[in-house]
Parts: sequence; C-alpha cells; structure tokens
Amino acid sequence: MIRFPRGGQRFFGPLLLLGALFAAHAQSPKDANFLSTLGELREATYSGKAGIVERLGQSGHPSVRAVLTALLEERLYYRNSDQKVFIAKSADSDPLNLIDPLSLKNSGSAPAANLTQIGTNNALRRVVRMAVARFGLSSPSASVRLDAAREMLKSLDDPTVALLRERLGVERNSSVRKEIATGLALAALDSPDTKTRLAAISTLKGGLSQDVRNRLALLLDKSSDGAFIEKDENVRRAAASAVAAIDRWRTFYSGFQTLFFGLSLGSVLVLIAIGLAITFGVMGVINMAHGELMMLGAYTTYAVQLAMPGHTGISILLAIPAAFIVSGLTGIAMERTIIRHLYGRPLETLLATFGVSLILQQSVRSIFTALNRSVITPDWMSGSLRLNDAIEITYNRLYVVIFTLLVFSLILAVLKRTRVGLDIRAVSQNRAMAKAMGIRTDWVDAMTFGLGSGIAGVAGVALSQLTNVGPNLGQSYIIDSFMVVVFGGVGNLWGSLIGGMSMGIVNELLEPYAGAVLAKIFVLVALILFIQARPRGLFPQAGRAAEDK
Repeated sequence: MIRFPRGGQRFFGPLLLLGALFAAHAQSPKDANFLSTLGELREATYSGKAGIVERLGQSGHPSVRAVLTALLEERLYYRNSDQKVFIAKSADSDPLNLIDPLSLKNSGSAPAANLTQIGTNNALRRVVRMAVARFGLSSPSASVRLDAAREMLKSLDDPTVALLRERLGVERNSSVRKEIATGLALAALDSPDTKTRLAAISTLKGGLSQDVRNRLALLLDKSSDGAFIEKDENVRRAAASAVAAIDRWRTFYSGFQTLFFGLSLGSVLVLIAIGLAITFGVMGVINMAHGELMMLGAYTTYAVQLAMPGHTGISILLAIPAAFIVSGLTGIAMERTIIRHLYGRPLETLLATFGVSLILQQSVRSIFTALNRSVITPDWMSGSLRLNDAIEITYNRLYVVIFTLLVFSLILAVLKRTRVGLDIRAVSQNRAMAKAMGIRTDWVDAMTFGLGSGIAGVAGVALSQLTNVGPNLGQSYIIDSFMVVVFGGVGNLWGSLIGGMSMGIVNELLEPYAGAVLAKIFVLVALILFIQARPRGLFPQAGRAAEDK
C-alpha cells in the first residue's frame, strides 16, 4: 500500500488519477501506426491507396480485415471536421451509423453530409479483395478459408502462389487443400518444365470450375501466326482430354440443375393444383378464380411482412396460416353466396368465378395499387448450397420443394385420417349415397371449397419467395394448374403431384431450346394427345359420380 506524506494526497491523488486516465487512453505503438496508415487513405491517389492497403495487410492489426472489407463495400468514411476515419454500418442510411475502426465498437452517428467517402476503383478493389482473401486464409473457419482460397485463384501472382504453397503445408481441411492445390496447379501451367505442366493438367482434370476449363483451353489456342501457344504436343493432348472431361461433367451437372429448377417450378404447380383437384373432384366446379385465391395468399405474405418490420424470418412462417385463413374464408364466402346456386351448370359456374377473379384483381389494385410488390426473403432462405464448382442449389427453391412435400403429406393425412376427409372422399365418390347416409353434403361442399382455397393461399406464400407479387399473379398459373389436374386425373392427389412435377421438369427442359411460349405450346399439344388416349388422366378416380350432383 502506498503511503503519502501528510497533505500529499491532495497533490498526488489528482496526479495519479490523471495518469490513470492517460494510460487508459494511450494508444500502443501498433494502434498508433495502424491509425496513421489508415489516415493516409484520405488524400492518397488510387495507386497510392493500393500501397497503403498492402501496408495495412502487413501490419497484422486485428481490425485490418474489418477496415478493408468496409473499403471494399464502400463503407469507409472520414469526418470532415476532424478528418477521423470511421466505418459505416450501411452506406444507404442517413444519418450514418458509425463504428470506430480501432475498437470496432459503435461510435454514434453523423449526417452523411458531414462525412466523405473514401473512394475505390476497379484496380484498387482487386487489390483490397486479395488482401481480404489473405486474411481469410488464416481464419479458424474452414468455410472462410475455402472462400479465401477461391478468391485468391483469381489473381495468381508470385506472392499469392507463395502464400498458397505455405498454407498447403498446414491446411487440414480436404476441401480447402483441394482448392489450394488447384491454384498451385494453375500457376504451374506457366512453368517452362514440360513434366510440371503435365502434372498440373493431371491435377486440374478432376476439377469442374469454368475458370479452370478456360485456362486449360488457352493451351489449345493459336497465336496470330497460326502456331499453337503450347508448343509441346503431349501437353496439348493432355489439355484437350482434360477440357473434354470437364465439359462432360459440367453438362451432366447442368442437366441435374435444370431438373431441380423443374422440380421447384413443379412444386408451385402442385400446390395450386392440389386445391383445384379437391374442389373440382368433389364439386365438379371449374373455379376460374383459383389463381386469384393464390394471389391473395401472396399479398397476405406481403401484408404480414409489413406488419412485422425487422422480423422477416418469423413473418414468413406466420404468413402460412394467415394466408390459408384469408384464402380459405374467401373461398367459403364464394361457395356460400355464388357457387351453391350454380351446381350442375358448369358454364355459368365458369363465368361466375371468372367474374369473381376480376373483382379480386381490382380489389388488390385498389388496396395495394397496380405496382408489383416484393416480399423480402428471410436470411435462412437466402443464398445457395454449393455442391461443387458446377452446381449450386438456391435455398429458396429448395425450401419450396420441401414445403410442397410437407403440405402434400399433411393434406393426404387429413383426407385419409380424419372425419372431414372421410366425408369429402364419400361425397367425391358418390354424392347421392353419401347424402342418403346422412352426410351434410352442403356443409362438405363449403369445407371442401374452403380447404382447396386455403391451399391455394399457401401456394401464394411459396410463390412470393420466387417472384414479385402483383394483381395478375394468378393468371400466370391458372391454366397450368388446370393442365396438371387434367393430366394427373381429376380429384387424385397423387396424380396432381406427379403431373405437376412432370410438367415443371418438361417446361424447364424445353425452354432453353424453344423459348417460354413455344415450350408451353408443346406441353399443351402433348397433353391434348395424351388425353385422347387416356381421357381420365394418369390416375382416374374409380367410382366417382360427379355427374349426379
């Protein structure tokens, strides 16, 4: 314990307090050097900034990666009043929320007019991107290291190759090691030694990257005088074999990705067609407003998201039951007020539901205007699943496929395991006998129409994640959904599932060659020919007596 002379506390106490405060705020030489180097970015030219970025990367300061990432994303500013540099959380807001570049903690906010952005150009962004990648290569996260290695493959200069070779000796993750080996093999293609080039081609032959394919193809090009760029015939032969192998596998995976896109499109058709198959199979009603019921589900998703700003992930889940209720109640109201008076008169039913569809379209125009609305995709549905260098599966399409299968399974369970489902199946097979057995067929009609309409609303939730929401959304899918129902077999859920998936895949396979319009025409012609051979579809429902309603 420190003892002061009598009366000395009055003198030494404040001095010690000031000393403690000074020590707390004093910067280490490393921090001071970091801030000094960072401040040079304010007035430097673009070429000078590139040198400053290199010096920042070599400093090893823990804040370097955050600062360089902000510079790359154009979120690095300096305050006009005191020239101090800050990171902005977002460049789109005003005032800007600021982060201290040294501590990476919140540092208040300031109007955008009081700050000046530190600019970049394409050449500087390449330098910054490589500097960030070098930091990522030493990250404890394997995914970050993998992304960093892929980024470094875009600029294989001597320092980058040396860094990759050094990292290869300590890297334990197989995917990262493979990417680093690919980078070293690409660099080895410039070696004057023939054996080294052949070994590099052998390594690259198993890759699927388009960049690798293009680099190997350069070995087969000719110069302006007609001579091959690659002089050695064995190297050219090996390169040609590698390019052919990569092309074969990329074609295979491209077909696989097309099938997946077809399944995602087919999933939406299945969701729409399930509700249509239920209502048409039980009631014999051609509901031309079914697409608009799906549109109501999509707008419900948009409305729920507006009511819950900042909670996108939860709002999309709450929108599912909300859309089912809104569309289902609308369908019940349609059945109770209009359709119940038109049973047995299919032409009048078609015209009446077409009129309802126009009313629903105009209603959403009056409420939401005629402009398309965009539904924000939640973070857990954003991005893509990268299977390899040739194929990526977007999460939103993957979730739509999974969601469709879940809804299909749930509807199948309701129809097979519940009393409501038993009544619906009884009425669909023989309405007169079901009525004689005491089943309230009018109540079943209302519930069936509400169930089918609710499923259409759920389809709108799924579709809102794939496209914009607009008043004409339902018209784009109503004809396709009718085609699915007819193809699969009226009233048969399994037929709707197989028919919808099949039509989605066929559309995706034909569109690259025939275009969107001709692809639909070909599908329609094929469906007409199929119906000529099997008028009741793939899976006709045995014992149905819809004509007796």
